[in-house]
Amino acid sequence: MNASLPPQTRRNRTVLLAIVAIFLGTLLVAGALRFSGWHPAATQAHGELLQPPGDLRAIVPQLADGGDYRWTPAARTWRIALAPGADCTGACIKLARQLDTVWQLMGQEADRVHVLWIGQPPAGVQRFAAMRVLQSTPQLQAGLPRAAPAPGEDAHGVPVFVIDPNGFVILRYAPGFDPAGLRADVAKLLKLM
Repeated sequence: MNASLPPQTRRNRTVLLAIVAIFLGTLLVAGALRFSGWHPAATQAHGELLQPPGDLRAIVPQLADGGDYRWTPAARTWRIALAPGADCTGACIKLARQLDTVWQLMGQEADRVHVLWIGQPPAGVQRFAAMRVLQSTPQLQAGLPRAAPAPGEDAHGVPVFVIDPNGFVILRYAPGFDPAGLRADVAKLLKLM
């Protein structure tokens, strides 16, 4: 710096350079984090984000007692779906209780969440207000990516899916998942729409 400048001018320039350095340093750190793939924990889903998502928009599922179950995007209803096999008993009873608890913990937003049980629930599964039992069809099963447990997952467990209001299957939870993570993810999604 020029020594002939008054002290006040030198101090002002130093402060200005410090502000510019802090601003540019913050941008550089943010850019490095962004391009390294780091995301804050609050933006990460507990379930597996499906890329590409399953597309059920063209399918009109049938309710087990007859009638259509339409996606109706205007209603902004999110769905938690599962398609257990016919041999699912104890695991399905436990899972149904967990999903009922997740639904109840949604509080005032619970009316915007349906639990879609694809196929006939086994004896012992208590139905709750949000549960909709759908007829299992090959098209509906095919729209759920990896509906069967993958190698390394609990072979007797049941994967669970989150379906957006339009009919896209966006999240998958492996058998034995933590229901608190499902609840947290659905709560975030409800705030978005």
